[in-house]
Amino acid sequence: MRLFVALVPPDEAVEHLDSFLEVRRGAAPYRWATSEQFHVTLAFLADVEERRLDELEERLARAAVRRTPFETAIAGGGAFPNAGRARVLWAGLDLDERGRTEIDRLATGCRAAANRAGIEVDGQRFRPHVTVARLGRPAEVSNFVRLLDGYAGPRWPADRITLVASHLGEGPRGRPRYDNVGEFALAGGRAGRDASPAS
Repeated sequence: MRLFVALVPPDEAVEHLDSFLEVRRGAAPYRWATSEQFHVTLAFLADVEERRLDELEERLARAAVRRTPFETAIAGGGAFPNAGRARVLWAGLDLDERGRTEIDRLATGCRAAANRAGIEVDGQRFRPHVTVARLGRPAEVSNFVRLLDGYAGPRWPADRITLVASHLGEGPRGRPRYDNVGEFALAGGRAGRDASPAS
């Protein structure tokens, strides 16, 4: 199974970002993310044996309850690896000092939970972001970075993490299809919602 652990923004935040991008998607032939794909990846697990899933969920639940909810908003943006030779356009998160500490520790806890369940985790350095577009070849995207840099969405409480299954090529126009496998509340967070396609 191809899985990732994520913060999934609420509908209001997703719709706000989607509306901002909608009028700009026609300006460049990038592979623009759909609203169903907006999330902040905390840990990417490219190859998970199904027999390890129960232990993974148990360990993620424990990791989540060690952290407390924090407020954030999708705001700002940039490009990976840089605006001059971009392969990915992204929107950032507005985090105060406590929020930055919590999300960093949350990502570390999720990665440790997967490792302890015997699952290999993508080793890239964690940088909280929402991917909004992928480029087929490196390109100069300074204008888009400036646009994203001026974006600010509504604030929302990050109070849960979601384990998501990614099915490559099964979504619209050959994109991945996402299914929620489980949700785990942070300490003091709301009770988990029913598993459904990630939004």
